[in-house]
Amino acid sequence: MKNPYPGLFVVLEGIDGSGKSTLANNLYLALKKMGRDCLLTFEPTRGKWGSVLRQSFLAPKRLTPTEELELFRRDRQEHLEKVIIPALKEGRIVLCDRYFFSTAAYQGARGLDPDRILFECRQKALEPDLCLLLKLDPEEALLRIKHGRGEKANNFEQLDYLKKVALIYQKIKDGCIGLDATLPTKRLTEEALEHVIHALNARN
Repeated sequence: MKNPYPGLFVVLEGIDGSGKSTLANNLYLALKKMGRDCLLTFEPTRGKWGSVLRQSFLAPKRLTPTEELELFRRDRQEHLEKVIIPALKEGRIVLCDRYFFSTAAYQGARGLDPDRILFECRQKALEPDLCLLLKLDPEEALLRIKHGRGEKANNFEQLDYLKKVALIYQKIKDGCIGLDATLPTKRLTEEALEHVIHALNARN
């Protein structure tokens, strides 16, 4: 379903380590500085269903892809009803760190059909006005995670797995604008902001 509300719905996507959470925060700060009313949120949430998903990501024995997919669906429905749609109704800009594109890419890399996931998500969830997809080589992404962030890779952050995720993201053409994640932070934020402003103008 296309966004029928006065607010703008922007989604940021990319493999782990691509810098999308940093970009989401920088975009939020830049838009606030411009006087725009924004909401910064993320998926999976820290709600009932999202919390179970986060536990599964770190567990030695993960839930099955199908079990996780159902939790993503429930978490997203609750997220839309309680957070995203109310903000859009108020005319706010909603910046969401991950959405159903991530579900298709990551669960697809676990063996499910990414095209089917995308199709079903688009039937039931709100379509974003803009999706910004950060593109980065999986090897570089893991280096960022291990050295730049000083973190240990979780179940989602293994090289072979990230390569599969990146390939699926590459095939998602409809609705996503690619951004070079190797750009300097300031330039990357400026490019992303240009796309957001363009999307805002297109709605007016």
